[in-house]
Amino acid sequence: MKRSPHKEVHRSERVGWLRAAVLGANDGIVSVAGLVVGIAASGAPASTVLATGVAGTVAGAMSMAAGEYVSVQSQADTEHADLALERRELHEDPHTELEELAGIYRRRGLSPELAHQVAVQLTAHDALAAHARDELGITEELRARPLQAAVASAGAFIAGATLPVLTALLAPHAHVAQITTVSTLIGLCITGAMAAHAGGAPRLRGALRVMFWGALAMAAAAAIGTLFDTHLAD
Repeated sequence: MKRSPHKEVHRSERVGWLRAAVLGANDGIVSVAGLVVGIAASGAPASTVLATGVAGTVAGAMSMAAGEYVSVQSQADTEHADLALERRELHEDPHTELEELAGIYRRRGLSPELAHQVAVQLTAHDALAAHARDELGITEELRARPLQAAVASAGAFIAGATLPVLTALLAPHAHVAQITTVSTLIGLCITGAMAAHAGGAPRLRGALRVMFWGALAMAAAAAIGTLFDTHLAD
């Protein structure tokens, strides 16, 4: 009986967008919740707390998108420069490049004869792709994608920031700081577990790791907020 082709799904293929999304979601929850808790702890009116959360969400999402795009674009520019250099070397000195490729395969354990044969065949098929993959470590699955990273990061930031903004909108004003802190830790627990699961790591460890740093951020925000005890009338 003929078996269907076996298709493997590797989690490393998700690293481009997963890293940006996890960073965006956690930053959205923690940073906006920190703003809400800090402003609420200062005694500011409910409208100010809500406006701060919304403004922090918009500014944070734009900042995350811009930061991710610039950062990943720098990586993409480096990749393009390396590929351009490799393309020029293949054109100017193909024999040396062939020997360089064969040397890579010899160091990986192939016999000199087989390494040379593999290098010749891969060069005939697509020389630049072979050097990009085996000399430079650049693969199609892991190549830098600036726009994808920017969109994933900004979208995840907004999704994460929605939790503290809704808390500021719906919770009783006298207890906004406490409720936001609790809901933030629960949200971080969920996102940490989801991120760990998507990356193939233990979910409990991922959840506790994110919750720990989130708790520190909430405590710092509340402490700073109490230093500016305004008690303004709503």
